[in-house]
Amino acid sequence: MAEVVRMPKLSDTMEEGVVAEWHKSVGDQVESGDLLAEIETDKATMEFESFQEGTLLHIGVEKGDSAPVDSILAILGEEGEDVSDILEEEKKKQADSGSDSDDKEEKKEDKGSEKEEPKEETKKAEPKPTAQKEEPAKRETPRTSSGRIKASPLAKKLAEDKGIDLENVEGSGDGGRIVKRDIDNYKPSATAQPAAIGQESYSEQNVSQMRKTIAKRLSESKFSAPHFYLTVEIDMDNVMDARKAVNAQTETKVSFNDFVIKAASIALTKHPYVNASWRGDKIRFNEHVHMGVAVAVEEGLLVPVVRHANGKTLSQISSEVKEYAQKAKDKKLQPEDWEGNTFTISNLGMFGIEEFTAIINPPDSCILAVGGIVEKPVVKDGQVVPGNRMKVTLSCDHRVVDGVKGAEFLNTFKSMLENPVTMLA
Repeated sequence: MAEVVRMPKLSDTMEEGVVAEWHKSVGDQVESGDLLAEIETDKATMEFESFQEGTLLHIGVEKGDSAPVDSILAILGEEGEDVSDILEEEKKKQADSGSDSDDKEEKKEDKGSEKEEPKEETKKAEPKPTAQKEEPAKRETPRTSSGRIKASPLAKKLAEDKGIDLENVEGSGDGGRIVKRDIDNYKPSATAQPAAIGQESYSEQNVSQMRKTIAKRLSESKFSAPHFYLTVEIDMDNVMDARKAVNAQTETKVSFNDFVIKAASIALTKHPYVNASWRGDKIRFNEHVHMGVAVAVEEGLLVPVVRHANGKTLSQISSEVKEYAQKAKDKKLQPEDWEGNTFTISNLGMFGIEEFTAIINPPDSCILAVGGIVEKPVVKDGQVVPGNRMKVTLSCDHRVVDGVKGAEFLNTFKSMLENPVTMLA
């Protein structure tokens, strides 16, 4: 008997998925555990294995198209089996649940597009003739006969994820159709029109699914966890010498951030309250150290996790962080890559930031904000000499960590960086 394979919910925020690639074709035999398709979510492109077996009789979502969670992705069964009844029943279900919502949405969009230009006119403070000069510069966006913008389903999905207005994208496909490469290569500055002096102007972008998730999680953290902050300045001269020595002897080049991760992971084993989390009526003390490392991507911020970081060498940490950073940029991270952190490090030193505070990444009780290494005059043994200093700020959840406990952790962390041989032993 034919079985329906439905669009899976691959992340807690996923509402629909885009089929990035099919690994089976209609007529192919599928075994349980076979790779069926690659599905793009709001966070990553993930491989989807079949839990059923049989002949692939029907593909419900073509490559590049999107579909809501729980809709028909494919149908498996015996070769030659008729699936028309299943498809008909699915159509009835959609009709009963209001499947005409897409048509209503199109009508709303059409009405909205008709009102766009009059709306712009109301923004003018004064009806000056010079304001009309903007109209000829506006690019005509290719549209279908129904008024919809010509764009591939994958391009529409990517634009939504990145918060890009298709009105501002120039298509390079047939007839000006917007395709994936146009979204990938889109740069807002290329289409933005500078406002004339004395004239008010602005542009807007839709909020991507990733940005919505970031906003929700960090708002909950900031407004529910009482934050306080502790800052120390660290002498980095010895770490700079140690890094040169390590990189001279290993193929994998380590960064200053790798030293920070290693020092923090060892310090966490000595300060359980900092490696803990608030659980309402309980405080969970983690006996393992899973280090979250914030990675910036175009759409926002991802935090892959280096597991058992305290037991790994600098080279292992370096390789893992580099791999995660590339996977994050390629949207290839899997749920197990970003789940389970017990502490998080956010480093903006490479961007010239000397000092900042970070919002705690749930469920952690703390996050460490790392600034850049600054060469400055310092006093050593009563003499003013050149030195290299780095400031770090620990954000603490006061429900779990008191000031003294946070300070003790920072002192241990500082001691390890100023004497790196202690963490290499």
